Amino acid sequence: MARNKFDIDETLETPFDIKHLKRALTYAGRYKKRIFLSLFISVIASVTGLLSPLIVQYAVDNCFSSEGIPMLTLCAAGLLACIVVSVFLSQTRSKMMTRVGQDIIYDIRKDLFRHMQELPFEYYDSRPHGKILVRVINYVNSVSDIMTNGIINFVLETVNILFITIFMMFVCWQLALTVLCGLPIYGAIIMFIKNRQRKAWQKVSNKSSNLNAYLHESIVGVQISQVFTREEVNAEINDKLAKSYRSAWMKAVGYSNLVWPATDVVSISTRAAIYLIGLLFMPGVSLGTILAMGDYSGRFWQPLMQLSNLMNTFINAVAYLERIFEMLDEPASIKDKPGAKEMPEIKGDVHFRDVTFAYENGVNVLEHLSFDVKAGQSIALVGPTGAGKTTIVNLISRFYDLNGGKVLIDDSDISEVTLHSLRSQMGIMLQDSFIFSGTIMDNLKYGRLDATDEEARAACRIVGIDDYITTLKDGYRTKVSERGGGLSQGQKQLIALARTILSDPKILVLDEATSSIDAKTERYLQNGIDHLLKGRTSFIIAHRLSTIRSCDRIMYVSDKGITESGTHDELIAKRGDYYKLYTAQAV
Repeated sequence: MARNKFDIDETLETPFDIKHLKRALTYAGRYKKRIFLSLFISVIASVTGLLSPLIVQYAVDNCFSSEGIPMLTLCAAGLLACIVVSVFLSQTRSKMMTRVGQDIIYDIRKDLFRHMQELPFEYYDSRPHGKILVRVINYVNSVSDIMTNGIINFVLETVNILFITIFMMFVCWQLALTVLCGLPIYGAIIMFIKNRQRKAWQKVSNKSSNLNAYLHESIVGVQISQVFTREEVNAEINDKLAKSYRSAWMKAVGYSNLVWPATDVVSISTRAAIYLIGLLFMPGVSLGTILAMGDYSGRFWQPLMQLSNLMNTFINAVAYLERIFEMLDEPASIKDKPGAKEMPEIKGDVHFRDVTFAYENGVNVLEHLSFDVKAGQSIALVGPTGAGKTTIVNLISRFYDLNGGKVLIDDSDISEVTLHSLRSQMGIMLQDSFIFSGTIMDNLKYGRLDATDEEARAACRIVGIDDYITTLKDGYRTKVSERGGGLSQGQKQLIALARTILSDPKILVLDEATSSIDAKTERYLQNGIDHLLKGRTSFIIAHRLSTIRSCDRIMYVSDKGITESGTHDELIAKRGDYYKLYTAQAV
C-alpha cells in the first residue's frame, strides 16, 4: 500500500540536523581545490570592492581644489580599477562555482539513479512515482546550489562583515558603533520572519510534490480517464492541488518579501543616524569620513541580509537532504550477498526445496513448495488469479528473497550467486510489455546490445511481427514513443517477446505472453514458440489453456502450492481442478 498519495503531504518539518549537511559535504569535498580557489578569489574581490569608499573619502577631503585635479583624476582611475577588478573576479568565481555545482548535481543524480535501479519492486509499488521524481530532480536542484555557492557565500559574507567592520573602525570607531547598534533590532525582526518563512517554503515543497505526483499519475492513466469520462473530475482535483500550491507559494513569497524592506529600514535608519550624529555632534569629523561611513553602513547590512537568507536556505536544504539520503539509504533488499559467486553456464535444471514466501509478514503466498524441473522441459503454470503463478517465476529470477527453503538452478543456490550472472542467462517477459522510447531495433536489442540486425529480424520472424515492421516507412528504424505509442497491444507484446528471444536465454519465462494477440496470430506464433522451447527450460503462465497443451508438464497452482502436476492428457484424465478449468474455457 502506498506510503502516501498525491493528496498527502510528505513530512518535511523536521529539526535542523547538521549530520545531513556534513554528509552532503562529502560530494562538495571532491571538488575542494576548486572551491578553495573560488573562495580565495571571492575574498580578493571583496577586499578590492571595499577600497572604493576609502578612495572616495580621500578624494572628497583632499582633491577638491585646483591643485588637486591630477590627484582627483588618479582617484577616479583607481575607483574604476577597483570596480572592474571586483566585477571580473566575482564573475570568474561565479563561473567556477557554477561548474562545481553542476558536477555535484551530476554526482548525486548518478548515485540516486544507480541505487534506484537496484531497489526492489515493492519500493515503487508503495510510492507515487511523481514524488520519486521530485526527489531526484527538484530536491537535488535545491540542495546543489547551497553546497557550492551557498557554502562559499556563507564564508564570504561572514568575511565581508568582518572586513567592513574593520574598515569602519579604521575610518571612525564612534560612527561604527552607531551602525552596530542596529544589530539587535535587525536580529529580532529577522528571527520573527525567518521561522515563519521556513515553514512556509517547506509547505510549498509539499504542495509542489503533491501536484507533480498527480500530474504523473494523470499522464500514465489518461486512457483510463477518458474511457470512464473522468476529465471533469480530474480537472477539479488538479485545480484543487494547483490552488493549494498557489496559496502556499503566495504566503511564502509574502514572508520572503518582508526581509529586504526590514533590512532597508534598518540600513537607512543607521545611515541617517550616521549623518545626524556626524554632522551635529561630531564637528571634527570630515565630510569625506561621513560619506565613507555612510557607504560602509549600506554595505554592512547587505551581507547580513544574505546570511539570513542563506540560513533559511540551509535549514530547508537539510530537510531536502534528509529525503534524498532516505532514498539512498533505502535498502536494496535484493542484492549480491558478500562473497557471491558467478553463476556457471546454466544447463536448465530447476529445483524448489521447501520454499515458503510472503509479500507481507504472516500472509504466505507459497508454503513448503517443492518440485523439480529437468533441463529442456517446458512447464506451464495455471490456476486461479492470485494463487502464486507469477510469484513462482519471480522467485526463479530472484526478484524477491525467500522466507524459507531454497531455489536451485542446476546445483547452484540462486541466493549465493550474483544477480547479473543469474539474470543475464534468463529471458523474462512480464505481463506489462513495456516499450521504451527509441527505434524498434533499439527495443529489440535492449537486453543484448551486441546482437546483429539480422539476429533481431530472425527473432521477429519467429513471433510473426517481421512482416508488419517491414511495411513501415522506416522499417526497423521506425521511432516509437514511451510505452509504445502508435503500436497496438498485440504488436507491443510481439516485439517484447522477440526482445526476449533475441537474448538467447538458457531459461525462458513467459508471463501471459500471448494475452493481447488475436487467435490467427496466436496460431502462427505458437509454432514459433514451440520451436523456440526445444532444448530450453521454460516456464509459461497462461490463462488461455489452449496455448499450453503441448507443454511437457502442467502445474496447477492453488492453496499455497501445486495441487496437480502432469501432462495435459494426464490432468484431463484425473478430472480434477485442471479439468474443471479447461472444460470451463471450452464451453
